[in-house]
Amino acid sequence: MKRLALLGASGHGKVVADLATCAGWQEVVFFDDAWPQLKENGAWKVSGDSKLLLEHVNEFDGVLVSIGDCAIRWHKHLELKAAGAPLVTLIHPKACVSSMVRLAAGSAVMAGVVINVDVIMGEACIVNTGATIDHDCTLGSAVHVSPGAHLSGNINVRNGSWIGLGALIKQGVTIGERVTVAAGAVVLSSVDDGKTVAGVPARELVKRRD
Repeated sequence: MKRLALLGASGHGKVVADLATCAGWQEVVFFDDAWPQLKENGAWKVSGDSKLLLEHVNEFDGVLVSIGDCAIRWHKHLELKAAGAPLVTLIHPKACVSSMVRLAAGSAVMAGVVINVDVIMGEACIVNTGATIDHDCTLGSAVHVSPGAHLSGNINVRNGSWIGLGALIKQGVTIGERVTVAAGAVVLSSVDDGKTVAGVPARELVKRRD
């Protein structure tokens, strides 16, 4: 029996668990730091916290962090990697992923996704429902491309960035590290590290000083 452990029993975790079931995993078990108060996540059992998972990683055929937040997902991914966990990448059978795409371990590719030729994707990424990534894009580690977001060709999204729901990014643009692109934004030019951009066309959001 193929057994998969997921760390992170959230709504996103449910989607990942369903993906795994569709992809042929026969048993999916959650771990979450809200355990033992949290005992179930929908149809799936929560069997322990992250510490317990680290102690039992060798009992599973695959392990994945199912946490949406990029920074937390990356931190937990590195902990599991250091412990020798059998980190896997999950691809929904209804995603369309070119055979010439390079996907590193620890990522989840959801239903309806299209990833075209010569895309390179780092560790612990999420490409969420219905998102598209066109040719020759490079995604760093711990990137989250939200549902319905669309990346044109030759885009570079660096580590830890979050592309919001339904966002559009023009070809050739670079998105720096730890960038947040707001839902529905249309990004026409490159964005520096740590910035948050929103709007059509996307502009940096600056905090008010009272």
